[in-house]
Amino acid sequence: MGYAMPKEEISFQKVLEALLDDSEPFPPLYLYQFSDIEPRHLEALLAAWPRVSPTRKQSLLEDLENLAEADTLLSFEDLARSLLSDTEPQVRVLAIRLLWQWEDAKLAPVLLDMLNKDASPLVRAAAATALGQFIYLGEIEEIPERTLHKVEDNLLAAAQAADDTLVRRRALEALGFSSCPELPPLIEAAYARKEPDWVISALFAMGRSANERWQKPVMARLGDENPDVRFEAVRAAGELALKAARIPLMDALEEEEDADIRAAMIWSLSQIGGEGVEDLLEDLLDQTADEEEADLLEEALDNLEFTEGLASFEMFDFDADEDNEGD
Repeated sequence: MGYAMPKEEISFQKVLEALLDDSEPFPPLYLYQFSDIEPRHLEALLAAWPRVSPTRKQSLLEDLENLAEADTLLSFEDLARSLLSDTEPQVRVLAIRLLWQWEDAKLAPVLLDMLNKDASPLVRAAAATALGQFIYLGEIEEIPERTLHKVEDNLLAAAQAADDTLVRRRALEALGFSSCPELPPLIEAAYARKEPDWVISALFAMGRSANERWQKPVMARLGDENPDVRFEAVRAAGELALKAARIPLMDALEEEEDADIRAAMIWSLSQIGGEGVEDLLEDLLDQTADEEEADLLEEALDNLEFTEGLASFEMFDFDADEDNEGD
């Protein structure tokens, strides 16, 4: 639900003055003025933008990103698109990240151009990540097939031949949604490398694949000594809804001390479901004194209800199909 302060109550000139004044924190309520920004206000902002300090620019865009994640009714696309050509690489990166909800296929060519031509490897990596959404949209036939193939071709090229390791890794991760035959060998090659970062990227792509062919490598990393690898394996197990991971995750959850991995385990169990999961999550909810974990457990229990309901529906639908075949 949106909770933005009505725009007419704040003069945009005051917003600009506050943005330019580094001696005072930027008022959080002013952030809402950048959502669905009026063209005249955007023009005024861009005119003042060169005078805004780099630190203030970065903190503003990071705050807008956090706000967009918390309130999906807010839209910063007009501002973000205007900043994709900013002279500062970090501004371009944050502008790309502000477009995470934007599903317009017209954005794909812009991101492809940044992937292939931007001088900053951080920007190219961010563009690769953002293009992953268009792989997903193409797989569910929400964008033209030609757009999907163009994005796939460019990401495949970047994953194999980009001159920066981070760009190659992000391209591989973005391709995770793809059903193209060239992808599995790339994932296998990344998984086989010794560097943990490559294993993490491979597991990330596996989790996006909706393909149980990756069950064995994911399961093999659930107890990895590297916490970042372990986290990504746990997350992938949930994304793939691997039934084989249910008991190992339930056993490991109560012993896991890393808060991020615990959170990933809780959520993955809610995606997997099965015997004992609901009881375990409810017990943890009763026992925890951590407010953040309690909120997560409540969300996980809601998601588990959805998971179990979906499983029941699919079982019912499958049984009905079998009955029809016998008629």
